[in-house]
Amino acid sequence: QVHLVESGGGLVQPGGSLRLSCAASGSIFSISAMSWYRQAPGKQRELVARTSSSGRTMYAELVKGRFTISRDNAKNTVDLLMNNLKPEDTAVYYCNADVVSSDLSSYNLGSYWGQGTQVTVSS
Repeated sequence: QVHLVESGGGLVQPGGSLRLSCAASGSIFSISAMSWYRQAPGKQRELVARTSSSGRTMYAELVKGRFTISRDNAKNTVDLLMNNLKPEDTAVYYCNADVVSSDLSSYNLGSYWGQGTQVTVSS
């Protein structure tokens, strides 16, 4: 069993900053991609940023230059630093990880999600 727990959401004024954190725990053998998604009311969930196990990163066009994703492979964590936040960044942010988990007899590949953390950008 693998669990992802996010933290760091909240209310911030336009132009402000927030850092989201996500920690993966459980029977983890390895983690490949770790990502942040977001879902605004009435909209589909969208990819915000992704990082590979080697540290390569990619960002959605709307957040390039403002958001930075980083990970600590030793701790199985991924952060999202969000600067110059805009009202349109308001959403529930979800952590996602592609995990190879292990038990005594086998390895299993799965995609896991956190419970989500609310980010509200408003004056």
